[in-house]
Amino acid sequence: MSAPPLLLHAFASFAVGGPQVRFATLANRLGGAFRHAVVAMDGKLDARALLDPSLDVRFPEITVAKGDTLGNLRRFRAALGEIRPDLLVTSNWGSIEWALARIGTGIPHLHMEDGFGPEERVRQIPRRVLARRLLLRHATVVVPSRVLWRIAREVWRLPQRRLRLLPNGIDLGRFTSVDRPRDTGEVVIGTVAALRPEKNLARLIRAVGRLGPELRLVIVGGGGERPALEALVADKGMAARVTFAGHQTDPAPLYAGFDIFALSSDTEQMPLSVLEAMAAALPVAATDVGDVAEMLAPENRPFVVPCHDAALADALDALARDAKARRNIGAANRRRAEEDFNEAGMVAAWGELFRDLSARR
Repeated sequence: MSAPPLLLHAFASFAVGGPQVRFATLANRLGGAFRHAVVAMDGKLDARALLDPSLDVRFPEITVAKGDTLGNLRRFRAALGEIRPDLLVTSNWGSIEWALARIGTGIPHLHMEDGFGPEERVRQIPRRVLARRLLLRHATVVVPSRVLWRIAREVWRLPQRRLRLLPNGIDLGRFTSVDRPRDTGEVVIGTVAALRPEKNLARLIRAVGRLGPELRLVIVGGGGERPALEALVADKGMAARVTFAGHQTDPAPLYAGFDIFALSSDTEQMPLSVLEAMAAALPVAATDVGDVAEMLAPENRPFVVPCHDAALADALDALARDAKARRNIGAANRRRAEEDFNEAGMVAAWGELFRDLSARR
């Protein structure tokens, strides 16, 4: 019996984030159907802890020298020759050099685009547009959102036959026992996010600061922005109202302590945290980024607002004042998650794609 197909996954980083969590979910659910090799260009492998130890996964060490594009290409091409994967899977702009290194190798290529950093929030960088246009024309490109689909077609001008729209999915079973907090008169706003600039958690802190003292904020996540955010909380005299819960390997149980979920990002496409909030039957107040409005139940869409402190504060305030609306909207979000964002469907679609492309080697 031949060995299962070997997939080489190239990430700019294998620190915990949306793409890394999705990969871990897929690898764990698909089990022994595939072997995996994971390359983290920055050497960070934190998301390794999310993988089932029984999986056939290796982490080859490949030197990456910042600014040494030609040297990196030589090393990546040599690695492709040594590892001999049945499929190269690249993730976002940070791994684009692997797309160049595979040219002429005959290795099929699957590229995932999940969104952009703050540098491309408003406008695509022309050299990146050109690179994607040239390097991804013969790859299969997967996007989770309709916004990214339009960008791939209209800006990068990729052939439609090469594009796949595969929405993210959520393990609904992890959230079935969620109960809302008792009626204490306090309303808890929660968010789950890496503490990075594009998440703009300062906006959320300022928005909550505009509201009454009965509203409390819980921020779940770690990252380099924490000292600046803690300083902002102190400066606004909000230390008693804001809790930093830090990074959580499994944040699912914490959603049970929220009355409202908030997203304050400047850029997103299909955030996993919003799907988790929907699975937890929470109402969501969010900035209008990516596919967030389309993801949510229609009842929740009035609370998806422009990227401004005041607009987010108004959405939070309206939900905080109406417990019945929160329950109804949360229930509608849960139904929407059950109908359209079940993890089983996502895993089946990715598994079929992995099998089809790796068979072309």
